[in-house]
Amino acid sequence: MSEMFNYRSVLAPYMNSLLEMKASAGVSGQRIMWILKEFDDFAVSEKLTDPHITSNFIARWRTTRVADCDRTLYAKYSVWHQLTTLMSRRGCQCQIQRLPKSPKADFTPYIFTQEQMDAIFAACDAYRLYDVRMGTSLIAMPALLRMLYGTGARISEALSIVNEDVHLDEGYIHLRKTKNGTERIVPVGASLHGILSEYLTYRNRMPVAGISEPKHAFFVKADGTTFNAGAVYQFFRKLLDQCGIPFKGNHHGPRVHDLRHTFAVHSLVQMDHNGVDLYTGLPILSACLGHHSLSSTEQYVRLTYAMYPELQRQCSPINAFVYPKLCKAYDDSDRLCQTT
Repeated sequence: MSEMFNYRSVLAPYMNSLLEMKASAGVSGQRIMWILKEFDDFAVSEKLTDPHITSNFIARWRTTRVADCDRTLYAKYSVWHQLTTLMSRRGCQCQIQRLPKSPKADFTPYIFTQEQMDAIFAACDAYRLYDVRMGTSLIAMPALLRMLYGTGARISEALSIVNEDVHLDEGYIHLRKTKNGTERIVPVGASLHGILSEYLTYRNRMPVAGISEPKHAFFVKADGTTFNAGAVYQFFRKLLDQCGIPFKGNHHGPRVHDLRHTFAVHSLVQMDHNGVDLYTGLPILSACLGHHSLSSTEQYVRLTYAMYPELQRQCSPINAFVYPKLCKAYDDSDRLCQTT
């Protein structure tokens, strides 16, 4: 653990135990480390001497978080709940923090039209640097953005892949470092296959030692080193500006992550055009996106119907064979119909 996370309060042993439990379960603890650091600093400022957490103590902490949004507060209360539960099980007298009501999602993903996607890719391919910099990530951007749109991968997942994860001959990419900690396989279509193959041809010509080694990063800068998501966000904003797509500000998009949302909606539209019922194809899309439950994927069906109402009307002939025909419940005199 870095020095930044050397907790100083009387709660430190329990915080470290909680992190160890998370790590043993394969859960990334980066965010919870920061939240616990906030709790630790507050405990120090309050001069807490006994490992006892009361409701009044948490209420005083809450008064210091007036700038936190509902979703951030919910995440922090969740950590309080986990920490106080662990401490109680180890004999500390703690008021186990109850979770507040889960905040409603107030964000609607931005779904790019096919015309906008074509414009973004065209602007990306035509982008030119005004100076030659070996530290630029421009060489990878056309392939990277197409992979995000063509597979629904998250940006962190795409940037973490190495050469041995990419199996173009077999037509798939192995995503190992995922948000949920579960590895998955994403298929590579014919058009994406051609783009990635072309990228590899140019990339492997770079005079960089070990560029094609199995463990070497797949997406790299011109000097063969890796780059982070921040570089992608910055470049994507430039593309949006060139394409005349307005950026609405923080949490309102369009964002790089909206390529994943667009992949989901466009995939469902393509399924419908190929005669596949949307709910029948839902498990396939869910597996591609790496969702643990179909409920997470189902939101895209509702979003697709909202954007393409003609698809819902086209489901009527199918539904006629699924749902039973019901008799009229009331006659013209508002009396219940009798069935025999």
